[in-house]
Amino acid sequence: MMMMCCKVSLLFCCAVGLLVVVMFPSSCAAHNTNNNKNDNNKNIGFYELKNGNMELNLTNYGATIISLRIPDKHGNLADVVLGYDSINSYRNDTVYFGALVGRVANRIGGAKFTLGGKTYHLPANDHENTLHGGTRGFSDVVWTVQSHKKDKHITFTYHSFDNEEGFPGQLDVSVTYMFIGKNKLGVKMIAKPVDKATPVNLAQHTYWNLRGHNSGDILSHTVQIFASQITPVDKDLIPTGQFQSVKGTPYDFLEPREVGSQIHELPGLYDMNYVVDKSGQVHFNKVAIVKDPVSGRKMELWSNQIGLQYYTSGMLKDVVGKDGAIYHQYAGIVLETQGFPDSVNYPNFPSQIVKPGEIYKHYMVYRFTAS
Repeated sequence: MMMMCCKVSLLFCCAVGLLVVVMFPSSCAAHNTNNNKNDNNKNIGFYELKNGNMELNLTNYGATIISLRIPDKHGNLADVVLGYDSINSYRNDTVYFGALVGRVANRIGGAKFTLGGKTYHLPANDHENTLHGGTRGFSDVVWTVQSHKKDKHITFTYHSFDNEEGFPGQLDVSVTYMFIGKNKLGVKMIAKPVDKATPVNLAQHTYWNLRGHNSGDILSHTVQIFASQITPVDKDLIPTGQFQSVKGTPYDFLEPREVGSQIHELPGLYDMNYVVDKSGQVHFNKVAIVKDPVSGRKMELWSNQIGLQYYTSGMLKDVVGKDGAIYHQYAGIVLETQGFPDSVNYPNFPSQIVKPGEIYKHYMVYRFTAS
C-alpha cells in the first residue's frame, strides 16, 4: 500500500510538472480583440487531440470540449461528453455544454460587487444574479488558437477588454488541454490582469456520462467527493456565507454511492459547492471519483482549487444533442473545480481578486480507466 501511494504521488507530481512547463506566452500575447458579438461568426474552428485510444475534440468557440472517446472494460470506444453537432447549437446554448466559463464562474449575488470603493454592476442573467460571467461570458466568445499539436496539446487564448460584462480591467486568459501519459487529460487555466485588479474564477463546464453521452441518465453512476463541507445556498443558489458539514445529509459523498441514492431528499437536483479537503499533496488535491457500473469506466479528478461545484443536470429538459440524442434531466454530471461562488461579496470566503503582476492559476487532471 505504501509503494502504491508513493507511485500515485510521483505520478501526479509529474503531471503538475507537465502542466507547468507546457509552453505559454509570458503575456498571453495572442490577443483576440473581437469585442463585437457579430465577430463571433469569424475564425471558428474544430480541433482534435488523439493519444492512443483517447480522442478529444474541441472548438475555439468558448474553448469548448465537444467530445471525448474513451474505451470501456471491453475496449469499446464511446463518447462520454454531452454536446451538440453544430456551432449554431453552441451559439444558442443555455446550459454551457463543455465550455470554459468566466470571467467569474458560478453566481454573483445581486449582479454586483464592490472593489476598491467602487461598485460594479453586472448583467443579471440568472434571476437577479450573474451566472458564469454574464450574458456573454467566456463561453460565448471566439478564442485564438495559440498552439496545437495533435498528439499533445492545444492552447486557446482570449483578451478580455475593460468593462466586458461589467468587470474591471483588461484580462489575458489562456487555457491548455493536454494529454498526460496514456490515460490522463490535463487542463491548465491562466489569467493575468493587465491594468486593474479584477475578480477571476474560471471553470470547465463539461457534462460527463461515462456510459456514453446518449445512454440515458447518470443516476446509477457512483460518485465519491473528497469534501467534508459545503457552502449552503438560498433559494436562488446564492451562498449564505456559512459552512456546513455534509455528515448526515444527502450531500455526503465521502464514501462512494449512487448519484440517485438520496436525490429524492433534495429539491430535484444537486447543484452545490463543496469545500475540497486537503489531501496532503503539494500541488493537487484529489477531488472526486465517478464510476459507471455498466461500462466499467472510471474518472478520477485532481485540482489545485478549493471548491467543487457538483451539478447533476437537473435543469436539462429535452435538449437536442449530438447524433440525434435527446438529453433529459440527469443526463450528465458536471464537476467544476473553482473558487467559492459569490466570494466577491463574502469577506470570509477566500478572495478571487487578482491584481496586475499576479497570476491566476487553475489546474485540473482527469484520469480515465476501465475495469
